[in-house]
Amino acid sequence: MASSLSLPVLFLLCITSHGFEIKEATIDGIHQAFKEGQLTSRQLVEYYLDRIRVLNPLLHAVIEVNPDALEQADRADSERRTAQRPLGGLHGIPILLKDIIATKDRLNTTAGSLALLGSLVPHDAGVVHRLRQKGAVILGKASLSEWCNFRSFTAPSAWSARGGQGRNPYVLNANPCGSSSGSAIAAAADLAAVTLGSETDGSIICPAAKNSVVGIKPTVGLTSRSGVIPISPRQDTIGPICRTVSDAVHVLDAIVGYDPRDADATRDASRYVPSGGYGQFLRVGGLEGKRLGILRKGFFDKYPEGSLHALTFNQHFITMREKGAILVDDLEIANASTILDYKDNGEELILPTEFKQSLNDYLSELLYSPVRSLADVIDFNNKHKTEERVDEIGQPIFLVAENTNGIGSVEQETIARMGELSMQGLEKLMEEEKLDAIVTPGASVVRVLAIGGYPGISVPAGYGGDGVPFGICFAGLKGSEPTLIELAYAFEQATNVRVPPTFISSVTTMADA
Repeated sequence: MASSLSLPVLFLLCITSHGFEIKEATIDGIHQAFKEGQLTSRQLVEYYLDRIRVLNPLLHAVIEVNPDALEQADRADSERRTAQRPLGGLHGIPILLKDIIATKDRLNTTAGSLALLGSLVPHDAGVVHRLRQKGAVILGKASLSEWCNFRSFTAPSAWSARGGQGRNPYVLNANPCGSSSGSAIAAAADLAAVTLGSETDGSIICPAAKNSVVGIKPTVGLTSRSGVIPISPRQDTIGPICRTVSDAVHVLDAIVGYDPRDADATRDASRYVPSGGYGQFLRVGGLEGKRLGILRKGFFDKYPEGSLHALTFNQHFITMREKGAILVDDLEIANASTILDYKDNGEELILPTEFKQSLNDYLSELLYSPVRSLADVIDFNNKHKTEERVDEIGQPIFLVAENTNGIGSVEQETIARMGELSMQGLEKLMEEEKLDAIVTPGASVVRVLAIGGYPGISVPAGYGGDGVPFGICFAGLKGSEPTLIELAYAFEQATNVRVPPTFISSVTTMADA
């Protein structure tokens, strides 16, 4: 069989432009190349489109590319030449958006489903509006676990009817994790400069850890959820997934702030946005003097003593101490077993209720849609069983959600209990131990962050014996992003763990077979 992917083509994917190495380029590097005339936005977009064209048939990280991306790049180049307006921090930078983030253009917004294909949104999502204001180029939509993995407990992670099965670029048969799988895969495989994902309960932290990239899960309300296909307005948050902490912070700076379409949450959280932005906290000495709580029971102790993971994390603790951090070891969240249990912590009851109500509201606002309610989506899936794999994975969460009747007294009591669990859990621990942050492995802490609305940052920590990446998470209380950024950046600079995936040789072998 003739190969559709040859070594010359792969070589072109790593080209330089006037001496500038595009591959794995950072935002700061790209801006410098723009300034020195070594690179244009058009060249950058063409580079990513070429990589998507060649590698996406294997990785399934991108659902669709923006037919207007090159036009946007040309406009950015023109603005740069003529200085027609102040240039934002993401000016001319291509970004991929998770396919739940609405764009009022020729791109679809479908949560990976066929049910929403062709629907028309009334306006850009709040975060997209901010990205456009900063001059970003909307490169396309990233794949995901369909409906943010909230359709079925047995649905394959990183699979959607529209996008297919996403694959980990480090180990192709390894779970890339979801639901923001495509965003993480694309960032890791250098299919975009930066990407945007979302998290309700682990959907940024987990794929970031599994694909050796950086993921920031912001405090709920710090970034707008307007125009984003929802699960829970109480837990949903939008955040960056990028190759470096610095790039993720550049994106975070661009998307935070008040949005009248998500007024209550963004108004409350806007007090956390620091004057001067988050970039000022990219400090190499950011670990100095910080009190970090190391959670052992139920977290780090799951790795046997002497295992590669345990040895790697212990070395990282040594590095943190060497950089001036004060490690308060062997800590435990008193009610962790309850918080970490989907049934016991209240999510099993509350999330389906919130999902039905929020999704119906979202669908009702669309200018056009094949479906107008969760009931319509269920019916659509039943009529398209083969494409949506209904006989195989079903849609039990949808059915549970459709049978809910809104937030009543029982639900209100459960939500109040969630708040109590958070106050008596992480908040109490951090206050008693006077901690700046906690440190946990991988995505193990995500339920603690989810029900409390707390932020976290995942940074590459290492690679298992099988080559699968794993991460380390710095987390804290609401509004603690400045501290978490200091910690994550200082750790990243001290360890330099991340290496690009070496999957191109595998792609070549498969294509030549």
